[in-house]
Amino acid sequence: MKSIPFLLSFLLTIALSACGKDSNSSTPTDSTEKTYQLVWSDEFEYTGVPDPSKWSFETGGHGWGNGELQYYTAGTQNSIVDNGKLYIFAKNDGFDTNLYTSARINSTGAGHWTYGKFVVRAKLPKGKGTWPAIWMLASEWTYGDKGWPANGELDIMEHVASDPNVIHASIHTTSYNHKIGTQKTNKKTIPTSMTEFHDYGMLWTENKIEFSIDDVVFFTVDKKATDTYKEWPFDKNFHFLLNIALGGWGGTVDPTIFPATMEIEYVRVYQLK
Repeated sequence: MKSIPFLLSFLLTIALSACGKDSNSSTPTDSTEKTYQLVWSDEFEYTGVPDPSKWSFETGGHGWGNGELQYYTAGTQNSIVDNGKLYIFAKNDGFDTNLYTSARINSTGAGHWTYGKFVVRAKLPKGKGTWPAIWMLASEWTYGDKGWPANGELDIMEHVASDPNVIHASIHTTSYNHKIGTQKTNKKTIPTSMTEFHDYGMLWTENKIEFSIDDVVFFTVDKKATDTYKEWPFDKNFHFLLNIALGGWGGTVDPTIFPATMEIEYVRVYQLK
């Protein structure tokens, strides 16, 4: 009586082998994980100012044309690494003619890449008026008028606390940008964005850009065969920017929210082997 189950098992094994599988095989790993390797990162396993070999401060209070209300400082006043995390603080301690202070750091000069997989693990600040962002700009401005938006912008994560827990991802170019209302964008609600850490990611290839949260893609932009730099300037080095803005798209600032803090556990860049 045992010969029949044995025969069935034997035949099943042959059939699976013919399909290139065996009865104990699991779902194959995503090919992206197999072909991309880590080429740059900051795990924030140190204390003090963000590593100057990887990060530079952008300072000033002109708002970058966005109606922002903060002054971006250097040093540890508004940005510090401790306990395995990078902390960016927005504070109610005005400087010069600006009502608030914050920090904006970038990796230009130390880290910039053409194509790759980019991941930042972060917990976002609470409070109306905050506008944290994880994004990228071109390291060399060579297209068009050699300014913005001709050379492109990649917004991996933007959050305005007046619309809490809604995460925005966007691209900006000459043809597609918020100044003329044509930006390509999408959004996703993450109910725990201000209370828990999440991976905000982007996979950028020669012909496609995918934005994801916790490895789930929610927005894809494809390059068309007819695209020029006006639609697709994404073929040269870009670098990271991390910051908290106040006002502007963030809206009216609630004076009771301070200090408002964005925490970042790591920044990682992967490229094809």
